[in-house]
Amino acid sequence: MNDMSPIKFGQKGGIGTASKRKEDGALLLGEGQYTDDIQTGDCLVAHVVRSPYAHAKFKITNLDDAMASDGVEKIYTYSDIADLGTIPSLVPLGKDKEGNKYKEPPRAVLCDDTVRYVGDPVAFIIASSKEAAVDAAELIEIDYEPLDAIIGIENALEEGAPVVWPGYAAKNMAGESSSGDKAAMEEAFEKADKVVEFKVVNNRLVCNYMEPRSCLVEYADERLTMTLGTQGVHSIQNGICGTIIKDLAKSDLRVVTPDVGGGFGTKNFMYHEYPLCAFAARDLKKSVKWVCDRTEHFMADLHGRDNVSTARMALDKNGKFLALHVDILADMGAYLSEFATIIPWFGASMATGVYDIPAMYAHVYCIYTNSAPTDAYRGAGRPEAAYLLERMVDYIADEIDMDANELRRINFIKPEQFPYTTPAGRMYDVGDFDGHLTQAIEISGWDGFEGRRAESAANGKMRGIGLATYIEACAFAGSEPAKIELNNDGTVTLYIGTQSTGQGHQTAYAQFVSSQLNLDMDKIHVRQGDTDELDSGGGTGGSRSIPIGGVSVNAASMDLAEKIKEAASDELETSVEDLELVDGLIQVVGTDRQVTFADIAAKTPEILTGNADESQAEATYPNGTHVVELEIEPNTGVVEILKYTVVDDFGVTVNPDLLAGQVHGGIVQGVGQALYERTFYDETGQLLSASFMDYGMPRADHLPEIHFETRNIPSTTNALGIKGAGEAGSIGSCPAVMNAVVNALNEAYGIKHIDMPALPETIWGAIEEAKASS
Repeated sequence: MNDMSPIKFGQKGGIGTASKRKEDGALLLGEGQYTDDIQTGDCLVAHVVRSPYAHAKFKITNLDDAMASDGVEKIYTYSDIADLGTIPSLVPLGKDKEGNKYKEPPRAVLCDDTVRYVGDPVAFIIASSKEAAVDAAELIEIDYEPLDAIIGIENALEEGAPVVWPGYAAKNMAGESSSGDKAAMEEAFEKADKVVEFKVVNNRLVCNYMEPRSCLVEYADERLTMTLGTQGVHSIQNGICGTIIKDLAKSDLRVVTPDVGGGFGTKNFMYHEYPLCAFAARDLKKSVKWVCDRTEHFMADLHGRDNVSTARMALDKNGKFLALHVDILADMGAYLSEFATIIPWFGASMATGVYDIPAMYAHVYCIYTNSAPTDAYRGAGRPEAAYLLERMVDYIADEIDMDANELRRINFIKPEQFPYTTPAGRMYDVGDFDGHLTQAIEISGWDGFEGRRAESAANGKMRGIGLATYIEACAFAGSEPAKIELNNDGTVTLYIGTQSTGQGHQTAYAQFVSSQLNLDMDKIHVRQGDTDELDSGGGTGGSRSIPIGGVSVNAASMDLAEKIKEAASDELETSVEDLELVDGLIQVVGTDRQVTFADIAAKTPEILTGNADESQAEATYPNGTHVVELEIEPNTGVVEILKYTVVDDFGVTVNPDLLAGQVHGGIVQGVGQALYERTFYDETGQLLSASFMDYGMPRADHLPEIHFETRNIPSTTNALGIKGAGEAGSIGSCPAVMNAVVNALNEAYGIKHIDMPALPETIWGAIEEAKASS
């Protein structure tokens, strides 16, 4: 661990304890406040008119009837907002092989004359009610001239495929990038005893957080207050002020985030409705509110995943991995969202996973299709990498007739090799992959599996077991400022620019404060989500809040503790070294001489404040092993997960209950992708899975009780040894589930691979095909 005063473990409410969530009381009593709960008396309601076509030229020919309908205040089209900036892509595509910059097409707040996916916004209606706005939308006359659409990554690259962006990407190739050493990879392949090739589809997902997006912009005294569910208010303020609304100063836009019902990455970003609501409120000098319905969410919110990846592994005669070559085709959708282009690069940078593979070369292709844009979704590239690699390891083991877990052990990076720099340049600081693999296997009862398989077979079912050993990069280099103030009543208030979307930040951050101030958790207030209260903040994403933000909170709490002691030393006429903090008191050690926090606050002329902005130079690398045991009913293809075991290495644990909750939630999302979720566009670009009637979701009875434990090695790159855990469950789960599915199918029918999602009809069809060919 780095040289920093240690956190204090085990005391009441402090770090390492299973403190109950501070935020749950209000939420369980229905007293939470989400954006749509906020009502203002004179608020206008907004509605987005969206394209029913995946690709078309269009012209709005008549707005008069719609404008004259009851309750309509204003209808905005492209001509009204033409001076606004576009929604930016924040990660440049770079240059092509000739050194020329890739041309990035604009993503206008409202479409001009062409729509490029079903759901593309063409008009913005402001009315007295939602009903009035929807009625007006039916009266707008729009002439659409349908154009050929392209759906599917591989289809988009075919010769003669319709082009999404003529003049920008002639063959739908937004851009390319690579990592690793191509020459070293090719040399290793030439010397290999065996080469195995493997291809997987990483299916497109709709996020489906509990709370659909909404936005309220209140207008008062020439100033706007925007309330919305985000993963960071400052990125929204920065994205609108001076960028999209070019003449709007940050001081004139306050952004506030109340309770948030789930984010998972996709509430991090700028959406059309946010600047449109701000523009309309300023234009009309009235408050404007927009609320997304679930169908709009399916159509128009950013989607996740959607990769097709092909990998080749070079091996020697003993099964040792020599080199890895990966090609990643990544669907950007119709536009480049803010971080979309870097997501597959994240995957490429983690392509070698937990294995000591001397050479690697990965090539990423970013591709346009006539579908909703994609961006970061829980794990953002790292689940895609782990899925490809861990499925491939099982596939290779079958090809070379070796036990898959033995193959893993042969190729694991060994503890004595750390710190270890991967061929893609990632620097793993610590790890013991064989350790948690062995522990997970033992806990899962792997050795007795064949007996349980025989019992299932006797009952007419197939039984499978599989695992995945993963590593991820998170808590990337950077910092997060934290400020903590002593209040007059003896409580303290922490201000930090991350954003809880359900993770339990009020509790976790309070534990850091409690550890340093020895103060009851009920006397610690945590403030996030208000640009008026903090000048800057990095928001929440990439599991950064606790590893990065927590370090700053701990340091700011230490700073405040010292200032409180200094102020009390004058009052008590003793040295700082003789003082201790106990339950809101400052007392002289070994005596009954004491003053309260409230006394010090009242007698100190200025507000006592602790500040810190601790930085981290390298990512952290959580890792672990997931083991899944399941049954498949061969006549229906229905999968039932029977046992789920996880052993993870998260470094220092802040709160074991919060940690388990994060892991459980991530696992459920991964199981959803593996077995149930599929975003389906037909060949014309119509979204056929635009509701819960058509899009499968994991439910409580789809999973057994999850056995979760840790085998932690503190990080050496994080000042407090914390590694981060928010995304890990979604990274290890997909390959573990699919390895178990294929284990069952391979044993019974020789089926060596099926793609996600392993829907009942997919499994049934694979079985029937295997029967027919046998």
